[in-house]
Amino acid sequence: MGEQGGVGGGVRLTVDELAARAGVTVRTVRFYGTKGLLPPPELGPRRVGLYGAAHLDRLELIEELQRQGLTLAAIERYLARLPEDSTPLDLAIHRALVASWTPEAPEEVTRAQLERRAGRGLTEGQVERLAAMGALERTRDPDVFRVDPGLLPLGVRILDVPIPLETLLAARAVVLEHSRATARELQRLFRETVWKPYRESEPAPAELARMRALTDHIQPMVAQALVTAFQRSLREELGEELSRESDQESGLESGVEPG
Repeated sequence: MGEQGGVGGGVRLTVDELAARAGVTVRTVRFYGTKGLLPPPELGPRRVGLYGAAHLDRLELIEELQRQGLTLAAIERYLARLPEDSTPLDLAIHRALVASWTPEAPEEVTRAQLERRAGRGLTEGQVERLAAMGALERTRDPDVFRVDPGLLPLGVRILDVPIPLETLLAARAVVLEHSRATARELQRLFRETVWKPYRESEPAPAELARMRALTDHIQPMVAQALVTAFQRSLREELGEELSRESDQESGLESGVEPG
């Protein structure tokens, strides 16, 4: 019955399949449904409830918000503020961003459990691609993997995009290199322009402790700013590339050599 096209982004899941994909119990799915946090399923043949990709990503986001310590009321307010046209991918990105504040410890899963979470059978090549994206790590046991709960759903989505393994590895290396350089530069800037002058003012111990606590709240804001800036830059770069390709195609069709 499950994993067919039709509901929410081409995915049709029974409640058991939805729970398995999200790593929760069926009872949890039904509980969120009764609280209005999870939209009702569509009715399929024989009036069986069918869930789509949007249900799965919303469920994973709810679970992540719960792990961050939010109450059900706070989760309801958070979800209510999401744009009505949020796509499953938007929800998956929200979930990854929320998870980034307090990264979860990797979960050890068997090959069968991994494939249930992925909602599909996985070839060795696909496992390698997930590893290249940082969504999982191999262990000494070839049938056991350490998965990153925040990255795995996004990694599975990218499996069908024809990106060579070498490109994924190179892209990850670029991201790590530049993110570390950015973190070092931000830390240097904050240390020299904020912390050093503040400490030289000889604050009282209580004020120093308060300052330390306040600076902890800056991390999420900086992380969000970096993500937003990166998304905007990437969108601009992709837009320029598509524009160049469109101009070249137009030139070829008109018989004009591209400059």
